[in-house]
Amino acid sequence: MIVAQQKPIKEIAGLIEDAGKVLIVGCNECVTVCLAGGEKEVGILATSLRLLREQEGRPLHTIEETLTRQCENEYLEPLEKLAAEADCIISMACGVGVQFLAERFPDKWVVPALDTKFAGGAVEHGKWEERCGLCGDCILHKTGGICPIIRCSKRILNGPCGGSQNGKCELKDTTCAWQLIYDKMSALGRLEQLMEVEPAKDWSKARDGGPRKLIREDVML
Repeated sequence: MIVAQQKPIKEIAGLIEDAGKVLIVGCNECVTVCLAGGEKEVGILATSLRLLREQEGRPLHTIEETLTRQCENEYLEPLEKLAAEADCIISMACGVGVQFLAERFPDKWVVPALDTKFAGGAVEHGKWEERCGLCGDCILHKTGGICPIIRCSKRILNGPCGGSQNGKCELKDTTCAWQLIYDKMSALGRLEQLMEVEPAKDWSKARDGGPRKLIREDVML
């Protein structure tokens, strides 16, 4: 999932300083799971912004709405009337959701309430870790399900670097990804696969090739 974190409240307040009425839009997908932009967080943000404005003697009116998701146009339709009433829109979604709202409502100032961090998952309650670099060419079948692109500090594809010592990366308190890969492939009885040299990464399949698109003609209308 996409993991995000709310911006400081004063930073958000600064982004809407000239607005008298704002529409705050949450998302029921990834940012709800990581406790950053769901219905509960929308309510808390709305209350916090109103309290800040009251202290300044400048009342703020808020409209609150949480969508199934913000990254598909069909789910944005309920916002049409609400957006018309607001001076600006605050998106509590990942950066994709912010852009979809800005495209849907080109006459409205759309600001992000969250900082999009990474694609990852929860390893314990309240703790999320990055696990995927979205490189567009997955090789997890070759590395025991452990991603060297993200979990190796140097993104090395063919074994550890010279800074790896006793299973640890030269970066403090970081386990060497290739130690994890070796241990996993050994346990699976597939160490011989690590003898195959992985060619240089084709980064044109990742973000370096420009904005990516995925087209499925079999499901297009």
